[in-house]
Amino acid sequence: MDVNELIELPEKFLKRLEEKGIKKLNPVQSEAVEKGLLEGINMVVASPTASGKTLIAILAAASNLFKRSGKVLYLVPLKALANEKFEEFQEFFSGMFKVAISTGDYDSTDAWLEDYDIIILTVEKADSLMRHKVKWMENVSLVIADEIHLLNDPERGATLEVVLTKFKELSPQILALSATIKNVEEIALWLDAEIVKSNYRPVKLRQGVLLGKKIRFIDGEQILKSKFSNEEALVEDTLLLGKQLLVFVSTRKNAEALAERLTRVVEKYISSKEKLQLKKLAEKLKNVLETPTAQCKKLATLCEKGVAFHHAGLVGKQRSLIENAFRENILKVIVATPTLAAGVNLPAFRVLIRDIKRFYPGYGSIYIPVLEYQQMAGRAGRPKYDKEGQAIILAKTEKAAKEIFERYILGEVEEIYSKLALEPVFRAHVLAFISQNQTITEEQLYDFLEETFYAYQYGDITRICDMARRILDELIEWGFVVQINEKLIATRIGKRVSDLYIDPESAWKIISALQKHKPTEFGLIHLICSLREMKPSLTVKNSEYKDIQSLAIKKSKELMIDSLDWIYVDEFLESLKTAYMLEQWINEADEEYIYQKFGVTPGELYARIEIADWLLYAISELATLIGVEIKDMVKKLRLRIKYGVKEELLELVSIKGIGRKRARKLWNANIKTIKQIKEVPLEKLKKIVGEATAEKIKKAVS
Repeated sequence: MDVNELIELPEKFLKRLEEKGIKKLNPVQSEAVEKGLLEGINMVVASPTASGKTLIAILAAASNLFKRSGKVLYLVPLKALANEKFEEFQEFFSGMFKVAISTGDYDSTDAWLEDYDIIILTVEKADSLMRHKVKWMENVSLVIADEIHLLNDPERGATLEVVLTKFKELSPQILALSATIKNVEEIALWLDAEIVKSNYRPVKLRQGVLLGKKIRFIDGEQILKSKFSNEEALVEDTLLLGKQLLVFVSTRKNAEALAERLTRVVEKYISSKEKLQLKKLAEKLKNVLETPTAQCKKLATLCEKGVAFHHAGLVGKQRSLIENAFRENILKVIVATPTLAAGVNLPAFRVLIRDIKRFYPGYGSIYIPVLEYQQMAGRAGRPKYDKEGQAIILAKTEKAAKEIFERYILGEVEEIYSKLALEPVFRAHVLAFISQNQTITEEQLYDFLEETFYAYQYGDITRICDMARRILDELIEWGFVVQINEKLIATRIGKRVSDLYIDPESAWKIISALQKHKPTEFGLIHLICSLREMKPSLTVKNSEYKDIQSLAIKKSKELMIDSLDWIYVDEFLESLKTAYMLEQWINEADEEYIYQKFGVTPGELYARIEIADWLLYAISELATLIGVEIKDMVKKLRLRIKYGVKEELLELVSIKGIGRKRARKLWNANIKTIKQIKEVPLEKLKKIVGEATAEKIKKAVS
């Protein structure tokens, strides 16, 4: 279909398509248009990665914005994906419509979003805005749900399901995008949607199994001419073709170890020009933090040789630098954990899935789902660069190679199942539904549950209704809901718990602790580390038991949840170790010390800091409601956790350009306040923090 045939869209938008080099729609896009995409028809598009689903979303957005003047919501599961979509939509609609992104602060209505036309949100942020009953949600005419197969995800699936169920009541057009899934018909029937299901891919995908030096494809075999075998042989062959490679492994440790091993192959194929580019990249990666850690240095060393590892242990800036360098063909190989497959669009000519099994506690090492394999395989083949892409799984034996080929290359993807019945998430949504609707009956709650994917999939909702009744009893016992005759009403504190976006059970633990104990800083830190939101806690090694038990005795008078309140002693000790790690951080232990002492990487540390800040804010809000005055203590503690400093440095780190290390240097030089920074001669300041930083600091306080 030629874009000029899209007569429903204005000329200026069709011109924008042509400016982007889009003159024809591919088969998936054409089918979507033919089935009513531009007429407001609900639709589920299930097709492979790189099959053009983003353009389908753009066309639907344009149709709604030009014809209906309603808002467009684009829902994504991950912040990284939100940023990517924001850039794509902003570039496409610049000068026509205003694009916004919001992914954090779950206790905010983000009133400024009302002025925007296209709004990119994580699913959790959308859920939070609905709980806050923002008025502009009524003006949404199109909801685009990316990665709809994540209904199957134990963590995010239930929230995505509830958000879409609520939107079904508001009746905007719903466009759900997915990789190919087995039971797409079920999802489409639930959403009352047309189906566009296709195996079309603009770049042909060849799938195979590598054993030794031989790749077995469906349509033949390839022998790798290399002195190496397995991963190294495939890397060398890829580089000889002038291409790039993504390797997926199961753990962070495996990613770092394999990346290091592959440098001996890759560095031989780096040109002089590329070496200079890689050296600049390495410097940036190493100096992202104030003080480089061993991990930063290791990453920088490997990147100088053309290879990077990529996992959640890196900070966001490092991951972005690696992704951009790979897109620009500066980095040749990335060894990543599977989170990269579910995140940003980062294609390569070849994808190697090195670890097709994963260890699950209680189950051992088992094969990953076919859908997860497809997510990784979907990164193979770059449109505009490659005529084909290759997704290859590594096998260790002939028997394993045959089994892998049958299971993944010839096998069928699994069905998607509702995860609404997982209790912790469901509990929060029950309270949210009551709170959002102010006054409801039990029957109205069950009527809402009848509209969920769970209800459609299983037909009989007796089990989930029984769970809802039990949860209602808990919410009433905790004081979050009252039942007057047949009416269910969220109390003031119940409404606040829902708005704060925390598990009601966590809120009950917080309130109980605040009512029984006088808070201290460590007591509050341990309290947040005992909550579900901070899981998983740090594992206590056998060699650490005595030390952590001694810590428990030493801190016993400060603990707001003591060991007697825990069913499992190990869980208590693990929460205590996690709290001890955060205490070390606010007492100015640096990232390297945290990594060596606790095995917590900077990426993981900063993720926990973000969660800790959110939970401390929730504690402060709940404390105010029950008449416990700790606002000032919590405010200082939040700042200390944010900056990783002792209280004495809080004034200094509030100045732009002064981090924890520079603040300590200034303090040790007897410069302790903003007033003193204003008064100190510039030359003296330069000797303490360096010339460029000194000038920035002076400018910041002027």
